[in-house]
Amino acid sequence: MGRQKGDGARSKARPSSSSLAASLLPSNSAAAAAAASDIDSEVAQHLKRLARKDPTTKLKALASLSNLLKQKSGKEIVPIIPQWAFEYKKLLLDYNREVRRATHETMTNLVTAVGRDLAPHLKSLMGPWWFSQFDPSSEVSQAAKRSLQAAFPAQEKRLDALILCTTEIFMYLEENLKLTPQNLSDKAVALDELQEMHQQVISSSLLALATLLDVLVSVQIERPGFENLSAEQKRASKAKATAISFAEKLFSAHKYFLEFLKSQSPAVRSATYTVLKSFINHIPQAFDGGNMKTLATAILGAFQERDPACHSSMWDAILLFSKRFPDSWTTLNVQKSVFNRFWSFIRNGCFGSQQVSYPALVLFLDSIPSKAFSGDKFFLDFFHNLWAGRNPVHSPNVDRLAFFRAFKECFFWGLCNASSVDSVSHFRTTLINDILVKLLWQDYLSSVSSKDQDSDQPLSGKATEMQNIKYPISYLQELGKCIVEILSGIYSLEEDLLSLFCAVFQESCEGLFQQKATTEQPTLNIEPIIKFLFLVDQHAKQEGESWPLLHLVGPMLAKCFPLVRSLDSADGARLLSVSVSIFGARKVLQAIFSNNNAPFCGPPCEKDSEMKLEYFLQVYKETFIPWCLRGHNCTTSARLDLLLALLDDECFSEQWHAIITYAIDLVNSNIDSGSMDSNHLAVLGMLFDKARNEIRIRKVGEDSFHLPGSLPDHWHHELLEATAVSVAFSLPPFGTSDAQFVCSVLGGATEGNLDSFVSRKSMTLIFLEVLRKLVSFILDSSFSSVKQASALFDSEENCLGLDSKNTANVVDMARFALQIVEGSFFCLRALDEESGLVSSISAAVFIIDWEYRMSVAVEDALDDESRKKIKARMDICESAHGYLSNISNLWKSFSGDVRKGIRSILICTIRLAIFREDKLDNKKFAALCCMMMTDVLEHLCQDQYEEQNLLDHLLSKGDMWPWWITPDLNSMEGLSKSDTEGIYVSAYGNYKFVSLIDKLIYKLGLHKVIACDDLDILPLSTKDSANTKVTSRAWVAAEVLCTWKWPEGSAATSFLPQLVSFAKSRNYSSYGSILDSIFSILFDGALIYGENCSQSLLHAWPTLGEDMEDIEEPFLRALVSFLFTLLKENIWGPEKAMALFQLLVDKLFVGEAVNSNCLRILPSILCVLVPTLCQRSIRSSECTNKDGKPDLLNENQMQDAVKSWIQRILLFPPLVTWQTGQDMEEWFHLVFSCYPLKATGGNEIMKLDRDIDHEERVLLLNLFRKQRNESGRSIAANQLPMVQILLSKLMVICLGYCWREFDEEDWEFLFFHLRCWIESAVLVMEEVAENVNEIVTEHSSSDNADLIHKKLEESVLISDNSLINISKNSVFSFSFLCGLLELQPTEDTDNLNPLRTERWDPIKNQILESILRLFFSTGIAEAIAGSYSFEAASIISASRFYHRSFWESVASSVLRSPPHTRDEAAKSIKLWGLSKGPISSLYAILFSSRPMPSLQLAAFAVLSTEPVSKLAVFGEGIAPCLEVDSNTYQESINLDLSPEENIHLTKELSYIIEKLPYDVLDMDLVAEQRVHLFLAWSLLLSHLSSLPSLSNPRERLVQYIQNSANPLILDCLFQHLLSDLSLMHVLKKKDGELPNVISEAATAAKCSITSGSVLFSVESLWPIDPVKMAAFAGAIYGLMLRLLPAYVWGWFSDLRDRSTSSMIESFTRTWCSPPLVANELSLIKTANFADENFSVSVSKSANEVVATYTKDETGMDLIIRLPASYPLRPVDVDCMRSLGISEVKQRKWLMSMMMFVRNQNGALAEAIRVWKRNFDKEFEGVEECPICYSVIHTVNHSLPRLACKTCKHKFHAACLYKWFSTSHKSSCPLCQSPF
Repeated sequence: MGRQKGDGARSKARPSSSSLAASLLPSNSAAAAAAASDIDSEVAQHLKRLARKDPTTKLKALASLSNLLKQKSGKEIVPIIPQWAFEYKKLLLDYNREVRRATHETMTNLVTAVGRDLAPHLKSLMGPWWFSQFDPSSEVSQAAKRSLQAAFPAQEKRLDALILCTTEIFMYLEENLKLTPQNLSDKAVALDELQEMHQQVISSSLLALATLLDVLVSVQIERPGFENLSAEQKRASKAKATAISFAEKLFSAHKYFLEFLKSQSPAVRSATYTVLKSFINHIPQAFDGGNMKTLATAILGAFQERDPACHSSMWDAILLFSKRFPDSWTTLNVQKSVFNRFWSFIRNGCFGSQQVSYPALVLFLDSIPSKAFSGDKFFLDFFHNLWAGRNPVHSPNVDRLAFFRAFKECFFWGLCNASSVDSVSHFRTTLINDILVKLLWQDYLSSVSSKDQDSDQPLSGKATEMQNIKYPISYLQELGKCIVEILSGIYSLEEDLLSLFCAVFQESCEGLFQQKATTEQPTLNIEPIIKFLFLVDQHAKQEGESWPLLHLVGPMLAKCFPLVRSLDSADGARLLSVSVSIFGARKVLQAIFSNNNAPFCGPPCEKDSEMKLEYFLQVYKETFIPWCLRGHNCTTSARLDLLLALLDDECFSEQWHAIITYAIDLVNSNIDSGSMDSNHLAVLGMLFDKARNEIRIRKVGEDSFHLPGSLPDHWHHELLEATAVSVAFSLPPFGTSDAQFVCSVLGGATEGNLDSFVSRKSMTLIFLEVLRKLVSFILDSSFSSVKQASALFDSEENCLGLDSKNTANVVDMARFALQIVEGSFFCLRALDEESGLVSSISAAVFIIDWEYRMSVAVEDALDDESRKKIKARMDICESAHGYLSNISNLWKSFSGDVRKGIRSILICTIRLAIFREDKLDNKKFAALCCMMMTDVLEHLCQDQYEEQNLLDHLLSKGDMWPWWITPDLNSMEGLSKSDTEGIYVSAYGNYKFVSLIDKLIYKLGLHKVIACDDLDILPLSTKDSANTKVTSRAWVAAEVLCTWKWPEGSAATSFLPQLVSFAKSRNYSSYGSILDSIFSILFDGALIYGENCSQSLLHAWPTLGEDMEDIEEPFLRALVSFLFTLLKENIWGPEKAMALFQLLVDKLFVGEAVNSNCLRILPSILCVLVPTLCQRSIRSSECTNKDGKPDLLNENQMQDAVKSWIQRILLFPPLVTWQTGQDMEEWFHLVFSCYPLKATGGNEIMKLDRDIDHEERVLLLNLFRKQRNESGRSIAANQLPMVQILLSKLMVICLGYCWREFDEEDWEFLFFHLRCWIESAVLVMEEVAENVNEIVTEHSSSDNADLIHKKLEESVLISDNSLINISKNSVFSFSFLCGLLELQPTEDTDNLNPLRTERWDPIKNQILESILRLFFSTGIAEAIAGSYSFEAASIISASRFYHRSFWESVASSVLRSPPHTRDEAAKSIKLWGLSKGPISSLYAILFSSRPMPSLQLAAFAVLSTEPVSKLAVFGEGIAPCLEVDSNTYQESINLDLSPEENIHLTKELSYIIEKLPYDVLDMDLVAEQRVHLFLAWSLLLSHLSSLPSLSNPRERLVQYIQNSANPLILDCLFQHLLSDLSLMHVLKKKDGELPNVISEAATAAKCSITSGSVLFSVESLWPIDPVKMAAFAGAIYGLMLRLLPAYVWGWFSDLRDRSTSSMIESFTRTWCSPPLVANELSLIKTANFADENFSVSVSKSANEVVATYTKDETGMDLIIRLPASYPLRPVDVDCMRSLGISEVKQRKWLMSMMMFVRNQNGALAEAIRVWKRNFDKEFEGVEECPICYSVIHTVNHSLPRLACKTCKHKFHAACLYKWFSTSHKSSCPLCQSPF
């Protein structure tokens, strides 16, 4: 009833035949009609709805009824009360608790409205009303009570109502008790609901009955003065009599309610106990001799009740019954019926009702008649069973408290009520021995002991069972308290009884000490005794009792002390210490020595008094000091605790003096042997550690400073200080405890442990000696930098006499010193006035740690012998490293002066390491020094100002730093090298230092190391405020840029990107000044050393790397790279560029003279400035000023400058007449730098970045023609290389800017030189290829690979770089020229430009062929080298990177070359006669070990297009056999292709396609071999796509893929997508934003499906990254779906991972299948089947194709349905209509169509075409293959041609081959004759 079942809950109604229900109905129909007529129709409607089954309807009706009742008057409501009473009874029994609650709320509203008019109807309502007060749901019962209180607000009125309706209530309850689940309702109700409803009715009725009896029978007692009202007294008496009568009747009729005790419902049983209690209390006469035995057995034996919910009422009934009917115990077998059940009850922990049952136990014992006891046995059984049910491990604290309280009460009850036992004394003794000692005390001992025992210790019997359980601490605490309280009670009851336990306690302690002496692993320890003493003390203090010392502890100590002392027991010493702390030292000693065993002759004293002081001191000195300081062993700690515990305030100083004197004498006992006694030093050190703890204890409390021993000064002793200093100054060999002793004296091992036992002077002496030993160790280091760091301590060493140090014992002294530092670190920190000493010691430890790091870095290079030599030293360094790691967060707590001193020493050490150390590898060393520096910054700097000061110290000027720049911020004369030769000297230390700076910038940020712009707070130290100004370190940035390269870094790859990142994260005001400063420093340096500059041919827009390397002068290279980076990243814009241009122009002339240095550096700078200036001119032409005209002032200034420079060059003689020593080369480079040309790559032409006017163009053309006129049409062989370079550069620029003005002679001059220069390069590259071929051919059998590799390196080395530069310019010019031709408008036929004539076509073809020969030559060289070894091929491929831009220009021209030129070039290479041909050369470039993306793309483009593609796939042997005639390829379908005749691919492709996927699966997603695999498949698919459908080559290639290609390629493809697909699946991003990888892959797949090509993806593949690889994989997958659907379907069908296949299908269905299906349907719709018997219709909306075939009078319509995830799911084929075709043939044709469609690796249109041809052949009479039942083979489309010689049937070759393979025999499938 306590739960709802929603719509399934049914209305519960009483049976209509019930007498009570019948009495509620009107007596006749007339009355009923009258009542009905008076009811409001709306109210009647709601009352009617109450009878429905649906609880929701009832709730709504009750809510509406409540609202109406609130609105209507009482007179209007009275007529509905009879009808409401009828519904009210039914609603009270409803299963839904919300319905019952709402019913009472409605009742409340009703009674409130009608008031006194309820009286006539009260008797009909009072029974169910009273019953509802006891509803099991608290919400419902509270609502019922509120309704009753609303009707009768006063308690007296409610009682009057009960008295008035007593009979009716009893009748209603009687009716309820007679109900069964079957007759509870007349409606169809679930059985479980009926049972639950019935249990609710019974329990509520019983509770109502019990409460009604309590109220009515005892009414006179509860209402004094009620007798005075005779009328009321009569009604009450009558009601009482009626109640008793009805109760006795019910008691008899229901068999004493005992049947209800058998109910399965706890609520019913609990209510039964409650009603029985009421009957026992109010109607005892109902219990007579006839039923007493039955009731006694049921009630007293009720302990078998297991439900805790029933136990409260059960105990009430049991206790009341036993008290009211004591004689009932004699009517039954007590042991069997009561006690056995009771033992089980308490043994099982009262079945969970501890809070209820345990307090009732003592009451139950008290209620048992004495004659029912069975002597001692009853009590022993009771306590043993009670103890067994305690559950010490898992019970809650409240249950545990209840248990021990009950146990204690019952134990006291047993002791106090022992009169019922024959021998009281014997019984009490038994109870104490068997229960208190053997149960409680033994459990306490074993449980506390088990907490500290090894699980491996052998135990036996019961001890094993007890100790296997680990009791919680709270249980042990409560158990101990229980024992103590029982002992206290025993002492109060009878003092002699306590002696029993005290004797056991003494025996336990004595046995423990003896066991410790004889057993290595005792089963018990002292812990339980000690904890028990604390509990005893706590109780004694609370109660003010003295028995613990007198009777328990004192006698035990007196008896055990001799044994403890003789055995030197640690547990005994601990026990004594605890006793002293509890009872006091003098009282404990008095208790011990009060007998005759005292070692003095004083007068006898009482046990509870204190020992006199003089005797106490005598005992302490003569007995305890010698014993407690006797040797160092496992008991020493406990003895020292006892020694300190016995310190008395009155004689503290005398006691401590005695301890120190005796201890020092022991230490010096062996001084004659040259060393102190280490054992006694260890004891003394341990004593000081414990004394320090004693000081902290004595400091607590009021007036603690006046307490002796509360301050460290109270413990100082001259003898102790002298000993400590002596130990610190001692020399090896050191004792094992020497360092520990010094640390114990000094203190400071932990932060709060700063109490020292020596004075400040002695402390300083000790630490000075520690420093001396550490510096000796540093001086002995094998690292030069560490050894030189010892000079930093000179100021300290001179006064310490380091010259007399013993180097042989350096390691031992260092170990000793480090141990002292580690053990007294916080003491060292407290020496504020000795900041120099503290700084030196701390820095020395840091330096030793750094030596460890350096040793680890070089350890790999050491041999075993060297490792053994340094092992001892390494151990010391490792110890220092571990110690510093543990205290790394404590250094900032040192004072500012100390930290400053440490930083100063450590920075000097780092600089020494950088410049002096030569044992470490550069790469490791820089990282190590960076780690050191960051450690110092992190641990020793508190704010940014300290960090900047530290960096200033690090970067300050020295002998070897800086190498290029002097940090003089006040003047520009800051260059550190004045001689031109010294500046190029290898600065080894400088490179390492710059590497350190680079790593610091990466670690800390450029804003800290260079810009110093984060100083946004004041320094923490005010005394440093005068030195807080920190300026930027632009000179450091300039130094780094000039250094250019260093170990593990360079300016281009690390510093400049960080500079850009810094500038972009700041506003201009914060970085502008530092960038200007860097520029000024670099520019001044470049001007000074400009004479050393050699001209470099930078591209118009250089890439930071190859071109920058051409600049040799450091300042100029740094300046150009700096400018290039800032301009490229838009840090500096056009306005800044123009300002710099003007600055440079101004510097070019000094008066009238030319600044030659500026002239030399200017071209390189303008190369990067001019493109930005051109952008400015473009923007200025787009943006006008306020007058509407472009602002061209600055642009005109630049043009004027350029024109003047050209005019100056025109005054020079022609280039061909130039000789070495003339200075016009610089002016040419200056002019060239002003004409930027940007190669945009691909098929686009060069972009002109400048717009020049006519005048400038004329000047430029005149310059070109001047060279042409002088050089003629021939180029002299003896021309200087520089002349040719300048001329080639001039051609590039003039072609870019003046080509429209060229005449015939200009073009002739241009073409002639371009061809000559390119052919010269061809000759060189072909010579390289021939040399490589010769080397590999001659040495192919040689085992000397190193020799071959060396020769290959020499062969590819091009000594004349000028030839490559000239050829690069030539190829660049030719590429530009080809682009111009492509972009010429075709309609411009009247153009008189001589470039349009066909005269130059042969020359252009020759040049292009030469470029292709360059391309093939480098590929052949790599292919030939690769045939020898992978390393040899790497040498060839790596050589191309020395001239990367040249090969990129070649690749650009190759991409633009026409097919016929490629064919001619390939043929010429083939005729060359080398060991490798053109195809091998292309594959070598494509699959190069050191790939260059532009060359790879060019190789792929050539391999994938005709005429090379055919040779690239099949090779030269097979390709001619696969020629296809487009007019006749349809007939090739008849080709018979057997498996033995499979084609083979080129070996480069076949290995990758067949074998490589196995390896690639385990490789990285951007691995080189994975790229090669994808490129190989792209080539294969591209060629397959180019072949005509159903042609012989295509069919054979498809069959090769089907049979030989590894399908794992598809697994490799989806490795790029599955993780993101899985993430999408988890996040369910169906309609959300796609991950970038999936988006790119899906787009590429769609594009490849629609275009039938993957070239677009290959073109965008480089540089390789995961996203581009995923897109490439998607493109390949899409093309495979289009070209090889059956192949993909076969792979997908073999997948076994359901989640993987689901994700793949989802990807295909969403992004691939829609365009693929659309493409297939489009192809089918446009296909021309050219047959009147066959027609095809397409439905794109339904993705269906209908094929209709008619022949004569037969016909068939087939419908082909393409699935949503085509082709991963099979195509569905169905027959819509057939005419004149048998069912068998129809099924066969349907199956054949399905097989053709599913096995088609190509377009569906072709599958339909083949199926149609299969029909045709069948109608033509061609026999079908008996194996596949098809005329045309469904896979290779061949006809049956292999005939059996016996039966003459013909078979497909493929079918027959499969038959032979699977059947393992070569007989005919039909006639079985040999085939």
